[in-house]
Amino acid sequence: MTKTKLFALMGASTLGLMMTANAVYAQQSGYLSFLIDNGPQSVAVAEAWVAAYTEKNPDVTIDIEVRPGGGEGDNIVKTRLATGAMADVFFYNSGSLFQALNPAQNLLPLTGEAFQANVQDSFKSVVSAGGEVYGAPFAPAMGGGIFYNKPIYEELGLEIPKTWDEFMANNEKIKAAGKTAVIQTYGETWTSQVIVLADFFNVLAEDPQFAEQFTANEAKFATTPAALRSFEKLQEVHDADLFNADFGAATYPDGLRMVAMGEGAHYPMLTFGIGAIAETVPDHIQDVGFFALPGDSADKNGLTTWMPDSIYVAKTTASPDLAKDFVSFVASPEGCDIRNEAVGATGPYMIAGCELPADVPPAVSDMLPYFQEGGQNAPALEFLSPVKGPALEQITVEVGSGIRPAAEGAALYDEDVRKQAQQLGLAGW
Repeated sequence: MTKTKLFALMGASTLGLMMTANAVYAQQSGYLSFLIDNGPQSVAVAEAWVAAYTEKNPDVTIDIEVRPGGGEGDNIVKTRLATGAMADVFFYNSGSLFQALNPAQNLLPLTGEAFQANVQDSFKSVVSAGGEVYGAPFAPAMGGGIFYNKPIYEELGLEIPKTWDEFMANNEKIKAAGKTAVIQTYGETWTSQVIVLADFFNVLAEDPQFAEQFTANEAKFATTPAALRSFEKLQEVHDADLFNADFGAATYPDGLRMVAMGEGAHYPMLTFGIGAIAETVPDHIQDVGFFALPGDSADKNGLTTWMPDSIYVAKTTASPDLAKDFVSFVASPEGCDIRNEAVGATGPYMIAGCELPADVPPAVSDMLPYFQEGGQNAPALEFLSPVKGPALEQITVEVGSGIRPAAEGAALYDEDVRKQAQQLGLAGW
């Protein structure tokens, strides 16, 4: 039995052995609560997993709770953990935001679970603390860059840009044709960060030591030209008047619909959006392509990559064995197949035995070469440094709205990360 309910938090601020698809699981019984974000693909795949698991285990009931994304969702997760009211199992970020959850205090270790033998070490490294592994991947790896509308590119005879100048030249041609060149969706503030975050491959290409020096408080966004350039790119697309008229109110689902249906040509986003496009506007999934956020040199063109978000078990769960069994089901080839069926293939999996179907959408095909031998990719900053300031999405809304210039936004973010680094007790801050 499954029901999906909207979770509202009173008083919260607005924020080994290879498992196969034929694995036999010991039948379970009991109750779990399962907290997820409200993205269309998260809801669709969570419901599919729960339906499949409870079909195998008819004496199990799993209730799905849905929270907002972005800063509001972060506040709900942290508040529920701090008050001992967290759901038994929940989705959340890996990397730097995971570290801020105080995992040793709040999460159940999953280090010794059999399914971990099939999880890539590169993923386990971003959900580990104090020698314990706390999470499992519930999605494929991702890239950050630009979704683009293929029919618009074909209509206007545009080439995939390898440099920022080429990208901006394409935007001017699109604007001259009377079309929206760059979609922004600040109605959900987390989406405003993508240009800055997805530019990190280009930061490392120019300054390979930036992440290490940033963590040690020896480099800043405002005073490192390559890092400041990320904020400048966001300001440039605003100042060129390239956005949809409703960019301040439009939401993430609006942005995906617009780029898929040709209401706009470009949408800066992470590739997990491919699943949401397949779920919400499936007739247009073939119309969406993807390319990495361009830098200033065609010779250094590459992709900023994100490890998947993770599924965790709260230490307060009353059903730890059942919770771990459900996580092992999610992190199995069968779980991957269910995800593929529910929301389509969106990128390379981090679990051995998980395969992509032959007929992946164009945006997935466009992304895969960056991960293959000879391709160029680099992790996002949040996987190389534990420091990520919580106010970035508000700062990028201001820069992207013309309220605050890029240099001022970068300096404000440097101050924001200083507070976070001090909370984490990092040396040098």
